[in-house]
Amino acid sequence: MKKKTIAALLIGTIVTTSLCGCGIKIGSTMESPADSGATRIDPSYPEDCVEAEYPAMAEEAACAPYEESYNGYVEAKSFAAEDTLCPGNYYPAPAYNEGETYRSVVENSFTDVLSAPLSTFGADIDTASYANLRRMVNDGYRLCDIPAGSIRTEELVNYFHYDYKSPRGKDAFAINASVIDCPWNEETKLVNLGIKAKELSDIADTPSNIVFLIDVSGSMNNYDKLPLLQMGMDMLIDDLDEDDRVSVVTYASSSEIVIAGVPGNEHTKLKKAINSLTASGSTNGGDGIRSAYKLAEKYFIKGGNNRVIMATDGDLNVGITSETELEELISDKKESGVFLSVLGFGTGNYNEATLETLADKGNGNYSYIDCLQEAKKVLVDEFNSTLFTVAKDVKFQVEFNPAYVSEYRLVGYENRQMAARDFNDDTKDGGEIGSGHAMTVLYEIKLNDGKDDGTPTLRYQKTDLAEDLDTEGEWMTVSVRYKEPEEDESKLIYFPITNECYTKRPGCDTLFAAYVAASGMILNDSEYVGSMDLRDVSKQVAKLDLDDEYKEEFLDLIRQL
Repeated sequence: MKKKTIAALLIGTIVTTSLCGCGIKIGSTMESPADSGATRIDPSYPEDCVEAEYPAMAEEAACAPYEESYNGYVEAKSFAAEDTLCPGNYYPAPAYNEGETYRSVVENSFTDVLSAPLSTFGADIDTASYANLRRMVNDGYRLCDIPAGSIRTEELVNYFHYDYKSPRGKDAFAINASVIDCPWNEETKLVNLGIKAKELSDIADTPSNIVFLIDVSGSMNNYDKLPLLQMGMDMLIDDLDEDDRVSVVTYASSSEIVIAGVPGNEHTKLKKAINSLTASGSTNGGDGIRSAYKLAEKYFIKGGNNRVIMATDGDLNVGITSETELEELISDKKESGVFLSVLGFGTGNYNEATLETLADKGNGNYSYIDCLQEAKKVLVDEFNSTLFTVAKDVKFQVEFNPAYVSEYRLVGYENRQMAARDFNDDTKDGGEIGSGHAMTVLYEIKLNDGKDDGTPTLRYQKTDLAEDLDTEGEWMTVSVRYKEPEEDESKLIYFPITNECYTKRPGCDTLFAAYVAASGMILNDSEYVGSMDLRDVSKQVAKLDLDDEYKEEFLDLIRQL
């Protein structure tokens, strides 16, 4: 496959900003509190931060209109219509979320550190919620029209590029950490953990075995479904070469193999096959999945990128249709060593719950394609970081030190939570992370004020589990367990986060991520966001040095809500 450059933006000039907070330097191998053979990484702290100005909390309803400047926002929206990255759809918008299916989200609450010091969850680099939100805003949805469960806060945050430091040497990950005053709660702190994966140096020479699994049922007939998919596939095909192998499987009432094992440099043949597809019939997704994986296994490239790319609106109505059955099918197929990418399309009958299940259980990732520019972003600009896996079954476990932290709350990742015991169990799935990919994790924490909290002294159990270790100043430890793409045994590294990561001078990236998270909380009617509303968020984001067009677009979107 030809070497690609990950594009931070599509048009405009990049203004470079630095992430302020906690850098990382690599130390020596030593005994971990949880396991031996783990690599301990100690933080270092740059001083190049700028003073932040946090928002005043306005006591107004989340769905209140922009009364004073309403006309100004309408005029701004109209003026910017031609320049927006993904303009609104040019067809009548459907009744708000009629027929669309989303899984409910139960927001994480605060947890007492003494009773439950471990927070464990699987990696998730999906970004579908942001593109879906953009589609809804461009279709005229108001804040109160956003369907429950359609917005996952971590997917909003992870959509954007942040200037995180990369791992050094042979390390698989680096942790960039900073702790700031929480923008929406003056009594808490916000921990920003930026996890950056190593970038493969030989991607240009790594061949790909790709099976396009395309839904051509009648529900894919709208222009924002199959035709949009075909245009996106055209761009991806242009970047394939003679070492790659491409197959196309379609499914409607039954599955059909359109082409199999065609060299990637036969662009005309591949495009002709893709662009000749038409949509009709019912949707037998299970049959298509079986056929796609069978082809992927037939043309499997050892040491290559073996992947099924499934494109659908998720409306499966024939054969295997339940999430449980699909989960069992895809969980079995992933043992073949073939990874899965799921691309969601369309409106009206969009079944997002099914698509997320397929991606989570199939060693893959999930994106929503709402426009041609998003197709380019996912399939071309970020193809390397999305489709070339550097670590699979990635799991995180954060241990909080009760000497410093009394309570914590993970912001987002509600559907990725795991039992603490599953962290060391290699049979339990985590998530997949691609070459050079970054993932942002936010915790809202309450610091221990040193007062007696009424907890009785225990005779047979000590609450300070690390009293024999040098933990002075350590607020928490982030442990990462992962497997190499072709390995079945996991590795462990861990990173202590100290009080020196706290700063009153956070950089623009840290603040931007915090305000995006606040927006996700507002969209989900969070009980923890206080009186902050989207107007507060937009005012604060407008003060930041936004370094790419996607961040500028985000500001425009929340102003429209």
